[in-house]
Amino acid sequence: MKYKTDIVIIGAGPVGIFAIFQAGMLGMKCHVVDILPNIGGQCSALYPEKPIYDIPGYSVITAQGLIDNLTAQASPFQPIYHLEEKVVEILDDNETSSMIIVIEDEHSKKKITCKAVIIAAGGGYFQPNRPPLENILDYENKSVFYNVNKISDFAGKQVVIAGGGDSAADWTVELSKVAKKVYVVHRRKEFRCISETAEKIKSLAEQGVIDLVTPYQLNKLFGENGKLSKILVKCIGSEEEKLLTADALLLFFGLSMEPGPILNWEIEIKHKHIVVDPATCKTSRDRVYAIGDISTYPGKLKLILSGFSEAAMACHDIYKVVFPDSPLNFHYSTSKGIPQIV
Repeated sequence: MKYKTDIVIIGAGPVGIFAIFQAGMLGMKCHVVDILPNIGGQCSALYPEKPIYDIPGYSVITAQGLIDNLTAQASPFQPIYHLEEKVVEILDDNETSSMIIVIEDEHSKKKITCKAVIIAAGGGYFQPNRPPLENILDYENKSVFYNVNKISDFAGKQVVIAGGGDSAADWTVELSKVAKKVYVVHRRKEFRCISETAEKIKSLAEQGVIDLVTPYQLNKLFGENGKLSKILVKCIGSEEEKLLTADALLLFFGLSMEPGPILNWEIEIKHKHIVVDPATCKTSRDRVYAIGDISTYPGKLKLILSGFSEAAMACHDIYKVVFPDSPLNFHYSTSKGIPQIV
């Protein structure tokens, strides 16, 4: 199958979706490719109900709420999404001054001809780190999870949270409001999270709302037909063990992220990130741009709002590629409105 568009965006996370809007405001059409089955990137896949506090105009918004709003904002420009597919090649078509993007899924390959590419792939191809527990696969997505899709799924349940970083700490606080019991298993007594959250966890433990099981690590799972009943944990540095009653286990041991095929696209990579010009977000390869967490430059801030700014800068530079004979006359959206894409 063959397609033609102005820009191919690789990655359908918040920054990639906002790039659709920025491109559309400049009269450019987009196709978006993502390896995940749904748009939203990590916001939807890993923490859809997690509150975000640093989005301009919102005192607080959930990750999925942000994705929903961004998707609605981009929808007038009718983007084409290619989900559960990945980009395997970026080819130059010198005869037409275009690029050919080769994407594939399990069954077929497609080609998209475009004028420019925006890589908004976050940390690259990611998957949760899985602990070495016997038969863990029997429980995954049934009673063992690596993310929280709906807080209500854990209401009235006994939940074991394993991990000591921000995600484990944040979900400990949130789930303590609805769960029957929350156990937090961590190898150390200290948590690697912001001090405010650490104080909240300490207070919840002192009130008996949660149980801190430290310094312990997961040892064995018990249950039937994918449904957990007990979890054996073992003390670090001794033979002491505890058996925790559990309906669900949430694992927050971080993500394993790799650049994947990006390494083969003839662009400069530094420490698994794409080096870009901070003024335009151009990579070392002509007509290829990178925005969001996947990109790097001096002073880079890994914030969603920084990615939004980068999306705007990249699209304004790409305009010159898509419309080389039409000077860009800058207008604010208040006077421009939403243009029609033909």
